[in-house]
Amino acid sequence: MLPQDSAPIASPKPVIRPQLPSQFQRFVQESTGKLLPIYGSDFFESQQSTADSTLPVPAEYILGVGDEVRVQIWGAVDYSGSHTIDRNGQISIPKVGTFSLIGLPVQDLDRALRSQVGKVFTNFQLSATLGRLKSIQVYVVGQVRAPGPHKVPGMGTVVNALFASGGPANSGSMRNIQVKRAGRLIAVFDLYDLISKGDKGQDIALQAGDVIVVPPVGPRVAVTGALDQAAIYELKATGTTVAEVLSSGGGVPTLAQTQKALLERIDASQTPPRQVQELSLQGDGSKYALRDGDLLTLLPISQAFGNAVTLQGAVAEPLRYRWAAGMRVSDLIPEREALITAAYYKKKNLLVQNIGPDSRNPESSRAGSKTLSRIGATDEQINWDYAVVERLDKGQLVSRLIPFNLKKAVVDKDPANNLELLAGDVVTILSHNDLRLPQEKQSRMVRVEGEVPAPGVYQALPGETMPQLLRRIGGITAHAYVFGIEFSRESVRQRQQENIEALIRRLESQAQAQISATAANSKSPEAVAQAQLVLQQQQAQLKAQIERLKTLRSNGRMALELNTAAATLAALPSVVLEEGDRIVVPATPSHVSAFGSVNNENVFLYRPGKTVGEIVKSAGLTEDAEPDQAFVLRADGSIVARRDRSGFFGGGFESVVVMPGDTLVVPAQIDRESRYNFTVRALKDWTQILSNLGLGLAAIRTLRN
Repeated sequence: MLPQDSAPIASPKPVIRPQLPSQFQRFVQESTGKLLPIYGSDFFESQQSTADSTLPVPAEYILGVGDEVRVQIWGAVDYSGSHTIDRNGQISIPKVGTFSLIGLPVQDLDRALRSQVGKVFTNFQLSATLGRLKSIQVYVVGQVRAPGPHKVPGMGTVVNALFASGGPANSGSMRNIQVKRAGRLIAVFDLYDLISKGDKGQDIALQAGDVIVVPPVGPRVAVTGALDQAAIYELKATGTTVAEVLSSGGGVPTLAQTQKALLERIDASQTPPRQVQELSLQGDGSKYALRDGDLLTLLPISQAFGNAVTLQGAVAEPLRYRWAAGMRVSDLIPEREALITAAYYKKKNLLVQNIGPDSRNPESSRAGSKTLSRIGATDEQINWDYAVVERLDKGQLVSRLIPFNLKKAVVDKDPANNLELLAGDVVTILSHNDLRLPQEKQSRMVRVEGEVPAPGVYQALPGETMPQLLRRIGGITAHAYVFGIEFSRESVRQRQQENIEALIRRLESQAQAQISATAANSKSPEAVAQAQLVLQQQQAQLKAQIERLKTLRSNGRMALELNTAAATLAALPSVVLEEGDRIVVPATPSHVSAFGSVNNENVFLYRPGKTVGEIVKSAGLTEDAEPDQAFVLRADGSIVARRDRSGFFGGGFESVVVMPGDTLVVPAQIDRESRYNFTVRALKDWTQILSNLGLGLAAIRTLRN
């Protein structure tokens, strides 16, 4: 055999006719609701019709017009050249002459060339190879997607010709493809041998003028259900068995029942003709002969486990476990360690990977939020008093719940709670994330800092209150400022943050409505232009305010509303502590401050008996001050507003005695004609910002700037 040195000429891409489902495909679709493909049809989706140019040329390949012959001669004469066989079947070598090669097998090429050159020269060596091969024209007819003449490479085969024609149509046979040469049937090709077995034994080389005939499809069966190769299969002959058809699709799948399959058959002798029967896929059942029009449905195996129980929830390994007769809860959960989740150890392992505060999140170090996440028990606190077994009542076909006490079952091995398990049971272990536990059962970590003997993170006792915890850890120092104690709660912070997000949505909606109304009320061209300018300014200001508002984070502080004379822990409210609470006991400050529309926005030295009027006198009011909206932000987080006191400055509000750390806030007037302070207008007053949203003076500065 001679090597092929260059790619053959590819035939042009055929025009492929679009296909409609066959009648049998539609019949099966009406019965199953699925449009099954024709087995093997996807083999021709790539539409590649070029033979592999890297394969050696077969020895029996016949030279013809268009083949390129490369000749190299050395010895008594040196010559190298390429020659294409012309339409007369000849090539011409200088000093040797013209001679014919057409019809010559490749295996005889060297001998023929030596004979011709030997007539002129002696003492030489010769080598001949094939270059570009000719293309040949064959005819693909019958039930194919693009019937007619097609050009294939000179060494093309039946498969190349079928690719050139787009392959058999849905109505064409894949198992009885005939090759005719000079009117004689020379081969019958079964595509199933190639597709399912990789056998190309009958994929013979073609010659110019060969005719490939694809007859109408033979008997067909449909196979569906629990298999990957659900398709329409063609039977090669009568008597094809179930096993033979399934072997084309890989055999009986593991996920299909072997004891039973359903066969729908058309029996013209019956009325109605469609009948259903059951058969086995084992033994004699696999040898059952199929008929044209059969529909075989493979049934899936049951999802049930015969010897398993399932453990789920707050456990180390939520899995299915092997069941044995007499198995009990304590066998499934033999020790307490089986209730420590993987998340707990993952959290502990991460501690060494991120020891310091998160530099990308300044809030984490300022608020101490990471400390609480690093100190504590398991992420999921086990509910020792309640767990449940879910069991299928096979008589009533309903699920039954059988609760039990987990501690008594696992730790105490109490027979009444250490239930015997049955195959198929599901045991669920719950945590405080699933069901809220009573106060006395909850584990609560509280952060205490400031003027206490030992600031730190403490585990609150069941039902313990804020003053009780402070007493238990040693009370407060002599410098502690009881009236200014800050008490923050995570659940409050979350609600306050939700209020901020709701406010943002409301502002965006109201702003758009107001802008639209302003534009609609403009009538003259000058008014429209002026309105457009105002709208652009308002939109820019509103967008900036809303963006600043989006950056704010609530602090979760709860106003304790203490008596101004509060100086001991007895004055603190008996608030039962929760997980994540934060208590900050500040030192007694020596100042009060003024903020807002005042001339001297500063801090002032505190002295006992100092009043709001004195702060106003020291700070002074600006021209745009709005005294009606003034208020005092107390050190305990509460608010004393002017509107809640009778009289104007010089009346009840001015005589209010301030405490150390208090802040007088005087908002600015809102000029609705020239100034667009939409945020404050929507909130009505700053006191709502402080109380409903959990924001402090830093937030007011952010919104004001």
